[in-house]
Amino acid sequence: MSLIQVTDLSFTYEGGIEPVFEHVSFQIDTDWKLGFTGRNGRGKTTFLNLLMKRYEFTGSIVSGAEFDYFPFPIEDQDRSTMDILESLHGEFEYWEIKRELTKLQVTEDVLYRPFSTLSNGERTKVLLAALFLKENHFLLIDEPTNHLDREGRALVSRYLSGKKGFILVSHDRNFLDSSVDHILSINKTNIEVQKGNFTSWYENKQKQDQYELSENDRLKKGIRRLEASAKQSREWADQVESTKIGKKSMVREKSIDNRAYIGEKSRRMQMRRKNLEQRQDRAIDEKKGLLKNIEEAERLKLYPAKHHMDRILTLKEVVPSFDRPICKPISFVLEQGQRISLQGKNGCGKSSLIKLILGREARPDTLSYTGTIEAASGLTISYVSQDTSFLQGSLSDYAKACGVEDFLFKAVLRKLDFSREQFEKNMEAYSEGQKKKVLIARSLCEKAHLYIWDEPLNFIDIYSRMQIEELIKEFQPTMIFVEHDEAFSKAIATSQIEVEQVDFGLCNQ
Repeated sequence: MSLIQVTDLSFTYEGGIEPVFEHVSFQIDTDWKLGFTGRNGRGKTTFLNLLMKRYEFTGSIVSGAEFDYFPFPIEDQDRSTMDILESLHGEFEYWEIKRELTKLQVTEDVLYRPFSTLSNGERTKVLLAALFLKENHFLLIDEPTNHLDREGRALVSRYLSGKKGFILVSHDRNFLDSSVDHILSINKTNIEVQKGNFTSWYENKQKQDQYELSENDRLKKGIRRLEASAKQSREWADQVESTKIGKKSMVREKSIDNRAYIGEKSRRMQMRRKNLEQRQDRAIDEKKGLLKNIEEAERLKLYPAKHHMDRILTLKEVVPSFDRPICKPISFVLEQGQRISLQGKNGCGKSSLIKLILGREARPDTLSYTGTIEAASGLTISYVSQDTSFLQGSLSDYAKACGVEDFLFKAVLRKLDFSREQFEKNMEAYSEGQKKKVLIARSLCEKAHLYIWDEPLNFIDIYSRMQIEELIKEFQPTMIFVEHDEAFSKAIATSQIEVEQVDFGLCNQ
């Protein structure tokens, strides 16, 4: 057991206006399993890079452990997986890596396959297994769930729960709850550490936020009362002071005793005035210490279009194919107000099925299908894809190209925690979470009969997930979506369709 001591840490990107971290201090234990949470763009990945000494910073980070970062680039992916693991790790016993892969339900034959042939889920599991074989190494695991289906997330979560000594960045609430014993949270003004999982941390945060809001209201009322009392005391003190110097009753109050009495009365009134102003200043200072870390999640709005038909979409025995069938036949009927969650393992054909529903323009030339797809006439669809790599240029140009109102588009992004500074940047400079928010914001600005979202929450922070969740529950749009965040899917889906892969191999979607 050792400590990672962070003292007076400050960091600002070159050319940046606002500091990412400013005079941050805390300590963590290298035996802990830490879940790392915070809004997109708040600095989670930046902090992991600071631990790796990839950037210059002021302050100090002291630790006896070595750090390993996940994910990391793999050069020459045509090499065998075993060669890559040996170059990554150095020497290790074969039985050790086999033991770790067994826990993750990965067959040992992957070790002898070219790394390029492994699925994203297999790569995640293999690299995590190798990293955990290193002794006295503290792992920095940055969003491993983005390429994992629900079954894969459950496996990796159980695996991590049996380990120790890592920081895990994830926005999946269930995944965090099952994996960690401490939470490291980046707030607006500080970084704090708390024992427990995400649920216990979030409950404590809600209680603290509610206390601060109540205390803020109490202090505001107290300040108003003190201001009124101080104003009255100032008026009284001024009146007494004027009689003391003889402005009002110079004839009647000429005796020495009377002037002494008025002088004492004036002194007391001035003292009362000063005490009230000091109490007011203290209350204002107390109020300034509140509400600094309350996360604002403003209410989002959505105006789905009403179609004249109740039945929006019908699929009958549909089988997508790339030279060969990808999945078993799919049949379902979608009516207005329903939200269908497509479930299944990675590579089973969910995204291919979505491309078929979107129509010929969205369908690759190599993708075909059998069966019947019947869509209501005049159906308007708003689509959020997995891919964000096409996002380039300014937000305003993108809004114009998509036919959405620029002001409304940016207003939605503001509610999703975009700063005004981000509006001035090109989208290439955005984090992956910010890029996904751009796609979701655009979709929320589109008045559609059907919203199709393909893994929309990858990289999206927990607060925004909850925000979007509440939006969908309130406005109840018609949806088809793919999402491996179990908490989100259970909250918004009215039904789910299991997409089952065929037995004779998988095709890339």
